[in-house]
Amino acid sequence: LLLGETGAGKEFLARAIHHEGPRGNKPFVAINCAAVPENLIETELFGHTKGAFTGAVAARRGYFELAHGGTLFLDEIGDLPLHLQASLLRAVEERRIRPVGDEKAIDVDVRVIAATNRDIKAEVAEGRFREDLYYRLGAVILTVPPLRERAEDIPSLVESQVERLSRQMGRKVTGVRPEALDVLVRYRWPGNVRELINVLERAVLLTDGEEIGLEDLPVELHGPHGDTIALVRSLTSKTFVDARDEVLADLEQRYFDALLHETGGKIGAAARRAGLSPRSLYEKMKKLGLQKEAFRDRHPGKEQSLGEP
Repeated sequence: LLLGETGAGKEFLARAIHHEGPRGNKPFVAINCAAVPENLIETELFGHTKGAFTGAVAARRGYFELAHGGTLFLDEIGDLPLHLQASLLRAVEERRIRPVGDEKAIDVDVRVIAATNRDIKAEVAEGRFREDLYYRLGAVILTVPPLRERAEDIPSLVESQVERLSRQMGRKVTGVRPEALDVLVRYRWPGNVRELINVLERAVLLTDGEEIGLEDLPVELHGPHGDTIALVRSLTSKTFVDARDEVLADLEQRYFDALLHETGGKIGAAARRAGLSPRSLYEKMKKLGLQKEAFRDRHPGKEQSLGEP
């Protein structure tokens, strides 16, 4: 089960797991559960026989059968209706499917990787996602952090994607100039990996040289208010209250991460600078998933500075 924001790269990770494993030479089949009409999901997953319903003029294999021997990637699993969650659970547990309209079940050998951008535990608590299916899919749970929290991954992502896009488009683009790469690393990326690839695709297509420069990047990435523009665009689909809460949560995460970085994970020093008691700081760290040990081998001064008290 892969968790993370939309566009964070969950499908990239799923494909990597597939291709690097023993099933790498078998099919990788992906379905977006949120994009398929509810009345078609069952037949998309399990297939159907000829005449199973109006319009079924021929038998059709479902995604489970098409992925036999390989991997079935179920994106946005949190959008799967409850009654179909029961059918999915049965298929995963029994390793057998029954096409719509068929009396016989079919054995399938499929590794299932599911992904969602929802708080799946909250969905379970609210009764919108089956608890038994959550535990079955969640035998291994991986959380994919948003791109803004793993800027160190951006240079290698840029390199691999520029190479891939150049090959696909028949362009002779060999890389990205240092000043442009610096902008890509510092940008907030509200659309995550998906937005990064979109920007690189445009740059590879439009650049006049062999390397992507600042002039090939959208102005909102490197203009004086680029990060603010990206933040606002990522929030305008939300209510003001939700947007405010998200901004405050992001500020809190960045503030305490930078604070602990600069103090080398020393709780006393960090608490004094934050104007908090050590106990309150510990509670904040627990809430934000921060461990003091993670900051002890870092060297202050290499990242953003909060200034002296």
